[in-house]
Amino acid sequence: MRRLFDAGRHKTIATLRADGSPRISGIECEFTDGDLRFGSMTNARKGADLKRDHRFALHGPTFHPEDGNENEWPGEAKSAGRAVPAGPVSTDETSEQPAGKMFVADITEVVITRLNAEATKLVVESWTAERGLRTVERG
Repeated sequence: MRRLFDAGRHKTIATLRADGSPRISGIECEFTDGDLRFGSMTNARKGADLKRDHRFALHGPTFHPEDGNENEWPGEAKSAGRAVPAGPVSTDETSEQPAGKMFVADITEVVITRLNAEATKLVVESWTAERGLRTVERG
């Protein structure tokens, strides 16, 4: 998951609005000291969503398989879990307000989607703490 997440800067996060409907937002995240961390700017809707309901789903950067080179496609990574508040994002020295809030992901699910070595089947690897790792091939 980390390799796939680090392959590109921009990810997509899904949070839950007050009425329970999903909200999709662009986001950047990073691994720091083994933790997946992401922030939300002050007064951003995704931060309000996460304060109210900590659940999220995060999709890593997307790259398309190239025709004829499908076996070189690195795949995609997704994770889900709860956003644990981790304090303010560093503040601007001239501002009295923090630039936003930082969160650490308490990951409850990871899904890696890739192609098999022959690039003939889709391989979905999923993990949860309750059931461990499961691999399914679809073709």
